[in-house]
Amino acid sequence: MTSETASQAGAGAAKRLDVVIVGAGFGGMYAVYKFRQMGLNFQAFELGGDVGGVWYWNRYPGARCDLMSVDYSYGFSEEIQQEWTWSEQFAAQPEILAYANFVADRLDLRKHFKFNTRVESAIWNDEKRLWEVTTDKGERFEATYCVMATGPLSVPKDPEIPGIEKFKGRLLRAQKWPHEPISFEGKRVGLIGTGSTGIQIVQEVGRQAGELFVFQRTPSFTLPMRNNKLTPEYVAEVKRNYKGIREAARNSPNGGVRPVITRPFFSLMEHQRQQILEDTWNQGGLAFLGAFSALMQNEEANEAVADFVRSKIDEVVEDKETAEALKPRGYPIFARRPCLDTEYYETYNLPTVHLVNCLKEQIVEITEKGVRTENREIELDILIFATGYDALTGALRAFNVVGRNGLKIQDYWKEGPQSFLGLMMDGFPNLFTTAGANGPSALANLITINEHDVDWIAGVIEHMKKNDLATVEPKKSAVKRWMDIVHALATRTLVSKAKTWWTGTNVQGKPHGLTMFTGGFNKYREHCTAAAENGYADFSFEPREERKAA
Repeated sequence: MTSETASQAGAGAAKRLDVVIVGAGFGGMYAVYKFRQMGLNFQAFELGGDVGGVWYWNRYPGARCDLMSVDYSYGFSEEIQQEWTWSEQFAAQPEILAYANFVADRLDLRKHFKFNTRVESAIWNDEKRLWEVTTDKGERFEATYCVMATGPLSVPKDPEIPGIEKFKGRLLRAQKWPHEPISFEGKRVGLIGTGSTGIQIVQEVGRQAGELFVFQRTPSFTLPMRNNKLTPEYVAEVKRNYKGIREAARNSPNGGVRPVITRPFFSLMEHQRQQILEDTWNQGGLAFLGAFSALMQNEEANEAVADFVRSKIDEVVEDKETAEALKPRGYPIFARRPCLDTEYYETYNLPTVHLVNCLKEQIVEITEKGVRTENREIELDILIFATGYDALTGALRAFNVVGRNGLKIQDYWKEGPQSFLGLMMDGFPNLFTTAGANGPSALANLITINEHDVDWIAGVIEHMKKNDLATVEPKKSAVKRWMDIVHALATRTLVSKAKTWWTGTNVQGKPHGLTMFTGGFNKYREHCTAAAENGYADFSFEPREERKAA
């Protein structure tokens, strides 16, 4: 027993559970459903006030999923698929949150969650072979298993700019947006951050605010969404064909229905390539990503596609200096998260919208009145941060997770996240993560990943129950082998060449490197299936009775 565990010994009796689940996003919700079906005794926790995960918090203007609704929804329940009807091809945040609430109501999931509750520590007690979990409410639990469904995007990050606390106006964070409506009419509004979130905010707030100042350091590549209302005929077709759609998604590299093309860019003549780019651009959504193969391996092809997108900015933005500043350069297209927009560039043609190019005019500090750059002070009534997350590892590092022999996850991940299959870590018995850092994570459909991961975890638990096993953890050799695969794949993709939350470069002091599995969701599934079908040979187990006999 560690000293930290011993200090809790007198804090009252702990409730005994089979499983503790952390998170009420789509991973945590499905885990609750799955483990209930298995007859396990569990408790789930969520910091927010209800289900929905990132969609509970992200209520900013323009918040919308960049995956089609047919993709970004559960496939495990035929009843849910048939009863729920999406209204748009790309759903907005209110509809996605309504969907999460519908699922929670339909499957009666809420009763298994403690909302508005922060899990403060999860500490392995090696003597009891249990996880001791404490919350900010002073509650204590003992569980055989912990499932961390905390998601890759759950710890917001402020910009590293001095003076944030000085600002006397209203400060808004996109990642934890107020629940009440915000009026921008007649207000001078500043926005820091031009990733996917910032782009969505600009195209909405820019048309509402008295003036909008967009502080841009690194412009993002963004593609036209071309959203559509769904017709009854289309909805009926999808519902008739869900089985095949889900099977195709599970066997695709991106875990969804976005087309995957094997056609190399330079296999066609230039005019043919241009026609295909025009066609997919006009089609909208993420179809553009699938126009050609190997765009993340062939730098020359990648740059040609980037040039095409940059030319589209010139066609729309009237001010030439603004257009040039909006053109992403210095990193490959699609090496940062690809964004989808609805008339984002057109917004800069409004006389009330101003782009502040922070590559030429750096931000010095936040002041009481607004933002001071090297050249001027821009006074603001409202300042919005759309500066992303401490992604992939931030959620687990944010509280006290301690494995065998006092091993803290912060120390285990000191040089960057490591695991076996993004699902388990040596030294942390019976601890599982869903959509973990070393899996496909943000590079594929997160709902598909979460369903897969929870099913795989359930398979391990069933195996242990059948064989009367007390603990499981991956062997060190298995973790090393998996990380060698992850790192080898990372060297073959241009994704590693961009500074982004995908590579951890957005957080000061965080280890840099691409630690997601870039081999595709379908290949990831094969690795996970093989790990189970070979009798879990990559794992160490302890029989339930062995320790007692000792």
